[in-house]
Amino acid sequence: MENTPSKVYYVREITPENLIKIYDALGVELRGNVGIKVSTGEAGSRGYLKPELIGPLVQKLNGTIIECNTAYAGQRNTAADHLRVAAEHGFTKIANVDIMDADGEMKIPVNNGKHLKYNLVGTHLDNYDSILNLAHGKGHAMGGFGANLKNQSIGIASRNGKAYIHSAGFTADPDMAWSNLPQQQAFIESMAEAAKSVSDYFASQNKQIVYITVMNFLSVDCDAHQTDPVMADLGIVASTDPVANDQAFVDMIYASTDPGAKKLQERIDRQMGRHILPYAESIGLGTTKYELIEL
Repeated sequence: MENTPSKVYYVREITPENLIKIYDALGVELRGNVGIKVSTGEAGSRGYLKPELIGPLVQKLNGTIIECNTAYAGQRNTAADHLRVAAEHGFTKIANVDIMDADGEMKIPVNNGKHLKYNLVGTHLDNYDSILNLAHGKGHAMGGFGANLKNQSIGIASRNGKAYIHSAGFTADPDMAWSNLPQQQAFIESMAEAAKSVSDYFASQNKQIVYITVMNFLSVDCDAHQTDPVMADLGIVASTDPVANDQAFVDMIYASTDPGAKKLQERIDRQMGRHILPYAESIGLGTTKYELIEL
C-alpha cells in the first residue's frame, strides 16, 4: 500500500454535471441505503454546498443526507433545530435528512489510537450500507482546514463524540470539552483516529465509503464564523482514499498563485492543519501519495 499512489480525479469547473461525472469516474457503485455526509451549514452561514449543486448527484444515488448534532451551542445542537436549519437551507427539498444521533449514540472501536479509546457516532449510522463523504473544502478555525477527514471525524461523530474528539479523549461532555482543550497536535491526531474508526467500522462490514471534496467558497473560517471567500474556486477532487483526496486539496492551496491563498495557508499552518495527513497515513487510513487525473 505504502508505495502505490492513490488515484485522485480532478475537474476544474464546479457544476452539478461535473459532480456526477467525477463520481462516475471513481468506478464505484454505492449500494443499498446510501448516506450522503454533507454539512448542511450553520444558521446564517453562506459557505455550505448548495442543494442545487449537489441535488442531481444525491438523487442519482437515491441518497439520504446524514448529519450529527454540533457540540457547540448554536442552532444545530438538537435534532429539531438541526432539521429546521437544513430545511431553511433547502436540503429537505432534495432528499430526506437524517440527524444520526437523534435517537442516541453508539461506541465504535478506535484501533491503535494514541488519544481516543473509541468513537461515539449516532445510532442511525448502522442504517447505511454505503456513504458518499461529500465535503466542502475550506479553512477551519480549529482544524486549519476542513475536507474529507474532518467530514468523517467531527462530521460523523455524535454531539458527545465531537466533544470527545475535540478534547482528544478527555471528556465526552460538550459542557466540559471547551474548557479542556488539548494541545493542538493531539486534537489534529484525534480527528484522524476518529475518521479511521468510521472507515474501519464500514470496512469490517464490507460497506464502502467514497470521497468527494468541492473546493468552492474558500473562506478562512466556516460554520458560525463564516467569512467571505479569500481566493477563487479550485474545482472538485474525488478518490476512494480520503488522505490522498485531502492531500490533493491542500497541495492546490499551497500551489495557488491567487493572492488570497496566503491567508488560507497561514490559517492551516497556525493550526498545524497539514499534520493530519502524515498522521492519518501513519495509522493506515490512506496515503499522501497520489496521481492526479484531470477529467
